[in-house]
Formats: sequence, C-alpha cells, structure tokens
Amino acid sequence: MSRLLSQVRSRSARSRQGRQGWSRPGLRGALGGVTAVLGAFPALPALPAPPASASAAVRADHLTVTVQHAGDGRDGTYELSCHPGAGSHPDVAGACRTLDRNTDWGRETFAPVAPGTACTMLYGGPATAHVTGDWAGRPVDATYDRSNGCEIGRWDRMVPLLPALGS
Repeated sequence: MSRLLSQVRSRSARSRQGRQGWSRPGLRGALGGVTAVLGAFPALPALPAPPASASAAVRADHLTVTVQHAGDGRDGTYELSCHPGAGSHPDVAGACRTLDRNTDWGRETFAPVAPGTACTMLYGGPATAHVTGDWAGRPVDATYDRSNGCEIGRWDRMVPLLPALGS
C-alpha cells in the first residue's frame, strides 16, 4: 500500500512539472482497485473489552494450586490471586511475579511439554501439582510432575508458584 502511495505521489509530482502523469479518472481507478482488494479481506473480530473494575481483574487472575508428595510441609492446596496479590499461597508476590514473567503474548503460560520432545531420563521425585483457575483471561487446568528433565525444567520455571525442590 505504501509503495502504491509513493508511486501516486511521484507521478503526481511529475504531472505538475508538465510531464505526462495519471489522469484523475486513472488515479481513481487505481485507488478503487486498492479499496476492492482491501475490502475482500474479512473484518477482524473485536477484542474483548478490558475488565470494568479491579474485582473483575482479580477473578481473571485467580488460581488454585494443589501440591502433593513434595514433602517438608510443601504439600497442600493454596489459593492465589494476582493484580492485586492475595490468597493463602506461601509467597503471593513471588508467585505473581513468576506468572507475569512467564506470560508472553501468543504462548500458553501453562503449556505441557510438547509431544515428541527429547528429554533427559532424570527423575526429580514423586512431587505433583495441579493448577486450575483463570490466568490472563484464559482458563487453566495444568498438571506438573518431575518425571524427566523436561518436566523438571517446566516445574522449575514456575517456582515459587510451585515449591522449589532442587534437581
């Protein structure tokens, strides 16, 4: 589109200097063609409106974290809300920072290890975690374990949302 506009501008300037340029009907025809091409693309869907109040944002960023077999008093079910931070999680501020750091546009924050990924056969222990709720306006239902190197890395990226266990 910008290339077409620069061509129109340069030809218009040449026309003013007495050289042959596009006539007005020709220019209208060229721009009409651009309009026809752009009109052929479907309109993008409207984005949802941002939350109307802080209480709506809290509902959108609320998680329940259930940890089992982690030992040393780390097992339990914790509630976590972010923006603003609240809940029974042992490190609300740290967990919210970790979630914010791991949230990227176009990438699923709680995505499982991709099928077919080559992972080291390193066992990180029997700990498991289940995270449910809503984060960044999307539903969350993710499970974590430490059954191999990829799963250990996935778990460790979520510390302190999940307890630090070491490798």
